Amino acid sequence: MSTFDDQLDKVRNGSGFIAALDQSGGSTPKALRAYGVGEDAWSSEAEMFDLVHQMRSRIITSPAFDGNRILGAILFEKTMDSDIHGIPTAEYLWSEKQIVPFLKIDKGLADLENGVQMMKPIPGLDELLQRARAKAVFGTKERSVIKKANAEGIAAIVKQQFEVGAQVIANGLIPILEPEIDIHCPDKADAERILEAELRKGLAELSADKLVMLKLTLPENDDLYRALITHPKVLKVVALSGGYSRDEANERLARNHGMIASFSRALVEGLVAQQSDEEFNDGLDEAIGSIFEASMT
Repeated sequence: MSTFDDQLDKVRNGSGFIAALDQSGGSTPKALRAYGVGEDAWSSEAEMFDLVHQMRSRIITSPAFDGNRILGAILFEKTMDSDIHGIPTAEYLWSEKQIVPFLKIDKGLADLENGVQMMKPIPGLDELLQRARAKAVFGTKERSVIKKANAEGIAAIVKQQFEVGAQVIANGLIPILEPEIDIHCPDKADAERILEAELRKGLAELSADKLVMLKLTLPENDDLYRALITHPKVLKVVALSGGYSRDEANERLARNHGMIASFSRALVEGLVAQQSDEEFNDGLDEAIGSIFEASMT
């Protein structure tokens, strides 16, 4: 079997969740602050990204971060282009940990319109996807955000997600479509119902031999996304933590059967640079254990 086929088998049949290690741009200083590294610790963007790569490397190389409980990890482009112990990050994840690498490909959000923020254009996407494929990356993740239950806006977001997803599939990778609903959306349950219907429409138009993954906000109505989870064209439905604390995210996730985590902030909550390796590894192990348990319902 090829590496891709082995990775596909792991995502389809393995147990665990997906770790989101893809903070980028404006979210990087916030992630570093939460990790106990203030903005006085760097004087350039390059130094900032070196520090966040050190944080990610510490997580990935921890004995707690293992392929028995973690199916995959989503990487930022600079992380994909960096090494861990002299091995390209994606290759290290797969060869050393049996964790499937994914790549964040979106370039941020456009201005709010019709209650949503679409993805900005992604120049050079085909070239990026081919570089990712050559580095043993299995799939991608692309995020847009829904702020209100606006049917026109949500339909436009889903259309864009499937269009980008088709480009990803054409380059031999599996896309994670991420139309996030802001947890502070005033009519969140209504937005979720509209989104679920639009996603089913998009899947109906997808060729029978094509696969996508979906990354969705934990819904107000438990098991709302059950028809998507069991859909033959959906490899996995994963949940973003979206600003919920780890405890609340885990509680919500456990009530949504068949949905697994793809947490970022909730995964690294409580981990700081100043911890000893033992403290850090114990804290990460506890976080991974709780998220794994919530993902197995």
